[in-house]
Amino acid sequence: MALRTLAKRGESVPSLFNDLFRPWESFFDTNGGSLVPSFGTINIPSANIIENKDHYEVNLAAPGMKKEDFNIDVEGNVLTISSEKEERKEEKDERYSRKEFSYASFSRSFTLPDWVNKDKIDASYENGLLKVNLPKTEEAKKLSSKHITVK
Repeated sequence: MALRTLAKRGESVPSLFNDLFRPWESFFDTNGGSLVPSFGTINIPSANIIENKDHYEVNLAAPGMKKEDFNIDVEGNVLTISSEKEERKEEKDERYSRKEFSYASFSRSFTLPDWVNKDKIDASYENGLLKVNLPKTEEAKKLSSKHITVK
């Protein structure tokens, strides 16, 4: 009879266990019963590409970073923007010791058109926005644009 009563109140018992193990839910992916560590989602910064008459501009939204956190490389006609950031915290007291660390990384690659002057690419970082300036070659600046009407 007691077992039957427990079955009727079954929601309270799992709730008790869920509350007890709740801190571990963010660490372990329990969907599907797998105990694989889950360290959150991978965040890839959003990018906007703007074309002006004299240059292209690639803007990456990356708040909370420092300009030293970025690696910008050009290999052939591929521009790669990447970052690796690691933080460590340690607290000690008479009764406890706590160590935490976090690691975040991303990599974005863009194919450059032939008319980008690769020797004059520069970048700046301000207020959470990385701006990569891709100047056009002199030949590309001379190309005229044309509007085509749909018939």
